[in-house]
Amino acid sequence: MAKQVAIIGAGASGLISIKCCLEEGLEPICFERSDDIGGLWKFTETSGHGKTQVYKSVVTNVTKEMSCFSDFPFQEDYPNYMNHAKFLEYLRSYAKHFDLLKYIHLKTIVHSVTKCPDFSATGQWEVVTENEGKQDTAVFDAVMICTGFLLNPHFPLKSFPGINKFQGQILHSQQYRSPEDFQEPTRSLCKNKIYLYKYVFPSNLEKPTMAIMGHISLKGALFPGIELQGRWATRVFKGLCKIPPTNQLMAEATKKEQLIKRDIIMDPTKEKMDYITYLDELAICIGAKPSILSLFLKDPRLGKEVFFGPCTSYQYRLTGPGKWDGARNAILTQWDRTLKPLQTRIVADFSESSAVSHWLKIWGGASVLFFAVLLVYKVHEVNFV
Repeated sequence: MAKQVAIIGAGASGLISIKCCLEEGLEPICFERSDDIGGLWKFTETSGHGKTQVYKSVVTNVTKEMSCFSDFPFQEDYPNYMNHAKFLEYLRSYAKHFDLLKYIHLKTIVHSVTKCPDFSATGQWEVVTENEGKQDTAVFDAVMICTGFLLNPHFPLKSFPGINKFQGQILHSQQYRSPEDFQEPTRSLCKNKIYLYKYVFPSNLEKPTMAIMGHISLKGALFPGIELQGRWATRVFKGLCKIPPTNQLMAEATKKEQLIKRDIIMDPTKEKMDYITYLDELAICIGAKPSILSLFLKDPRLGKEVFFGPCTSYQYRLTGPGKWDGARNAILTQWDRTLKPLQTRIVADFSESSAVSHWLKIWGGASVLFFAVLLVYKVHEVNFV
């Protein structure tokens, strides 16, 4: 019998987690409290109810090729930087293509997630949910928390000297919808400090059956990192990948905290992590990191594109578990999809002028060759004299 995994949230992280579970033969059940998928990318005119959403004028600040899922490229005519509606459209296409919607329970609130009495032996969780006023309790073999670190607003007002004298309205971005009423809206957010092994697994659990998805801040696109988190976490649930025991993880967390306090290493809650380093680290855990040397030897064209080109997520589908046959072509055509939305001007094809241009190129090349030969002849003639 397949292990059942509870997934909380049907935003981008939740959709990724559902698909990763299916790839490993696990049985996902996703709970979403709203009436639709998309998470914060589902824009509404009203805010509140503890749900973070994009504001009306938001536009992505990472290109589509860098932010797409590793086996589902954006359509070539999508803009490189898109508004929230276009990105939500992409998420819907992703869910439809991989048939994810049937695993999602909409309008379902998760009230609690607690360890079962025999957790130390089974690693199971008791999840209490509510749908249309009816509560239900179920036991799951693993849980993936996909609410993101942007769920709850945080106001570090004490960090701003003189804030008590400020006469204007203090507004969190969670409440901001459009610029009509505000000329200078204030955005204030900071992450809570948590100890997660590779920013996924809580260090204090006897069994690694809970994954916290998307609690990372990268110097690059977020979704490729979350996708690799999901691919790794589901293999840990299945027992195919191992992580160190709890006592070792807690000791490492304590040591890390001391090093942060002494300013020896950076605080991951305040600094962004290196994009490629983190992705490679997770890819190594699941055996999906491509060998650049091997690519150069077996497929020089692909090796050149991977090594000298952008670090797109497709390369983590070239080998290992979850290998995708379309990864090579996706890498070799990524610049085509980048340039496509920029080619908006229609240029008429005049056959006569094209022919003239063709002959001009031929005569121009012949003229250059003639003068080059003449110059060489003159030089030899002078030397002979």
